[in-house]
Amino acid sequence: MVLEQVKAKAIRWLEDNRGLVIVFFCLPASFLFDIFIQFRIWLDRKLAVTTSHKQRVQKIQDQVTEWSKLPASQKKPLCTARPNWLSLSTTFFDKKKCHQVPIDLHDVLSLDEQNLTVTVEPNVTVREICKYLIPKGYTLAVTLEIGDATLGGLAFGVGMTTYSHKVGLYQEAIVSYEVVTADGKVITVTDSNEHSDLYYCLPWSHGTLGFLVGLTLKIVKVKPYVHMQYIPCHSQDEYCNKIMQLSGATNKDTKVADYLEVTIYDKDEAVIMVGNFADVDRTSRAKINDVCWFYKPWFYRHVETFLKKGGEEYIPLESYLLRHNRAIFWVLESMIPFGNHPVFRAFLGWLCPPKPAFLKFTTTQAVREMTFAKQVFQDIVMPLDTLKEQVDTAVKLFDTYPLLVYPCRIYDHKGGAPQGQLRAPPKSRLVPGTNYSMFNDLGVYGTPGPVERREPYNPTYAMRAMEKFTRDVGGYSFLYADIFMSEEEFNEMFDMTLYNQVRTKYHCDGAFPRLYDKVKPEIDVIAIGETYAVKKDE
Repeated sequence: MVLEQVKAKAIRWLEDNRGLVIVFFCLPASFLFDIFIQFRIWLDRKLAVTTSHKQRVQKIQDQVTEWSKLPASQKKPLCTARPNWLSLSTTFFDKKKCHQVPIDLHDVLSLDEQNLTVTVEPNVTVREICKYLIPKGYTLAVTLEIGDATLGGLAFGVGMTTYSHKVGLYQEAIVSYEVVTADGKVITVTDSNEHSDLYYCLPWSHGTLGFLVGLTLKIVKVKPYVHMQYIPCHSQDEYCNKIMQLSGATNKDTKVADYLEVTIYDKDEAVIMVGNFADVDRTSRAKINDVCWFYKPWFYRHVETFLKKGGEEYIPLESYLLRHNRAIFWVLESMIPFGNHPVFRAFLGWLCPPKPAFLKFTTTQAVREMTFAKQVFQDIVMPLDTLKEQVDTAVKLFDTYPLLVYPCRIYDHKGGAPQGQLRAPPKSRLVPGTNYSMFNDLGVYGTPGPVERREPYNPTYAMRAMEKFTRDVGGYSFLYADIFMSEEEFNEMFDMTLYNQVRTKYHCDGAFPRLYDKVKPEIDVIAIGETYAVKKDE
């Protein structure tokens, strides 16, 4: 009894003082941890100079071939040897139950300026590709805002950005995949060759159909700056209607901006951000604002200042693309409540953010359960014309702000036939005269209001209700985050028809985990959620 009381008080102290714990331990340790990781990657690349891409891939093929020769009783499903803590997923897939294959592929392989493509190995990060492309006058068509995300991880998962209202999800910007299959063959996968069925299933597959060893991506020509216009909205109808118009959801001939997003600060208060590639002349240089400097306000707090009047500025392109990295959107405020204070930013802002890899590396079972039960990290793709209902539902269930909204095209590539895990949008929702519908990412991150106020909160009920709403409107949950669905509900949300056919065709059964088994949480989220709800009610 005494031990339980001490434990409860210790947990409460950590909750009340989590900012101090992170500042005095996590930030310095994370900084040193990152130096070690970067040194290890640098060393891997130095060693890789002595080998070609083809030789490195052959090494992976050889390991898969050796696995195939094992007796059936010794065969475990294949997965990469990349540690869980290096991924940005909130879950911890148990790789000890798998045969792990190292994928030491970190290089940018080529740039094709004529065809506007770049070919990379899967472990190249967003930050690295930005530093490679932007000085040359290019960027990826879809560039995630978190610098540590890998291009391969996004390819087999999903990515969406503020350019997605023009091109769609990250998968739409992929020209070809280079994949090692379960039988050790290397194949090039495109939307028009004999592997086109696999092409449509690799996104959202999370490494359950093969090993990714190369990737060719579309790039776009850019200018050095992004001209930002901040449009304040003071009613839900106002921002819902404006974003429909500005994204081109109501008219395919609408001249849309290069970048478009909404940050919702209250049900009736939001700022729409409209960005366009720009040069800056002498008369406009005073309006340049590099929002990524460590002493600057966190980006979403900076945007909040435009709620009263609106305004404009120019942001250097790389800083715009990584604008949310420093505060991990707004998750860092839950970790360090005083982190946006000018004094903190001036003296310790350069240490932010704590590296996701370090936070996962140091996560214990108890911490994993507690953070899952008391925080929410969800990205959900839903039809843009349901935005009002999306916001109402998220606020009712989680009561946390801000909310993130990125408009995004979802295409019908096959006239309604199965096209991977995402179904073709219904014809009634297609933008007239096109083969796409306008959806949006709804990002819900942070600490739910009831948890902040120490009121009863049942994460199981909240998440299952949000998932049901998502299924009802024809949407999809991003699978990097915890899911609460049964396999039957999962198969209702996602179309597994072509995926199952592809698994059979490419001999994936027995060779790679199934998708649901790969992405479901490693802990019993429903039982734990109910346990925490009971604790709050007592």
